[in-house]
Amino acid sequence: MTKPDKPFWEVKPLAAMTEAEWESLCDGCGRCCLIKLEDEDDGRFYFTDVACRLFDQGTCACRDYANRDREVPDCVRLTSENAGALGWMPPSCAYRLLAEGKPLPTWHPLVSGSPETVHDAGASVRGRIHALEDEIGLHQLVQRIRQWPGRWPRRRAEPK
Repeated sequence: MTKPDKPFWEVKPLAAMTEAEWESLCDGCGRCCLIKLEDEDDGRFYFTDVACRLFDQGTCACRDYANRDREVPDCVRLTSENAGALGWMPPSCAYRLLAEGKPLPTWHPLVSGSPETVHDAGASVRGRIHALEDEIGLHQLVQRIRQWPGRWPRRRAEPK
């Protein structure tokens, strides 16, 4: 059996991916788990450095991924239909990039072969979370607005 010339994410549309392929697109950055505020007047989204109450700061993953939408009713489940249409998705998100016809960054674990490169490249929220949403008052969220989650990551170090 011969190895395909290109990896699955370069040849398959999002809608044709298996569940395992779909899940492997997540780079583990955790940016989508940050609490976002939407300006009702202009529709702009603002990221905070406050994460969902189910977010595990050590692993940059959900502590109850299988039940996340039951535990957190406003948790958005990504699909091939909405991946390119959610205005609050981080610019470096693999789902968004592929929906827009763009390549995955070199630090993405599928490209690099290591789950640590997303952290080494400064693309993840590791070490940048101020609090979980149930540890902070709603009125304090506005004070926690940050620019970096909505921008393309600046490389902190070369991936290993």
